[in-house]
Amino acid sequence: MRVVLAGFGPFPGVPFNPSAILVRALARRRRPALADVVISTHVFATRYAAVDRDVAKLAAQKPDVILIFGVARRRRYLSIETRARNALSVLYPDASGHRPARAMIAPREPRALRGTAPFRRMLGAVRTSGFPARLSRDAGRYLCNYAYWRALEGARETSTLVQFIHIPLIRLTPRRSRSRRHALALAPLVAAAEMLLVALIAASRR
Repeated sequence: MRVVLAGFGPFPGVPFNPSAILVRALARRRRPALADVVISTHVFATRYAAVDRDVAKLAAQKPDVILIFGVARRRRYLSIETRARNALSVLYPDASGHRPARAMIAPREPRALRGTAPFRRMLGAVRTSGFPARLSRDAGRYLCNYAYWRALEGARETSTLVQFIHIPLIRLTPRRSRSRRHALALAPLVAAAEMLLVALIAASRR
């Protein structure tokens, strides 16, 4: 069983992206359900060109599962994204300053690509950890949604399970500033992500 865990680096307005920290912490977890799983990690540079290049490289490894995490600053819960929208933001640049010239990823494609992962099973698994979680139909218009679309697109003719998860902002240090007062801690998020990963792996084995 081969699993790829991916997160993102910083981008305008988010100099610290907790998704990169999460995937590295998650890859270090050890439990019987993960004993025979080969886990690799990847951190996308938050650029459209980098996502195009790196998603293809990850798919070439022929993993059983690709699980991607990204941060949603305004959400206070873990979001299991059920679809990738055929949409791009022409307003917000990526980390290189590039803005898409059009508002759609693929003009001749449908308005959305639906994921094939067991969404409700994953939701139930996360909720057993006590971490707040919801299903979501809106992965946005930025790089998170774009990576999800490209990964689903690349997995169309394979048995690879692809899933994208939005996470809230988290804190790595004790509360010191008012701006981080409401940030969530890393450890509960890692535990929740582990439960989700185990559920996704179990679905992939069937």
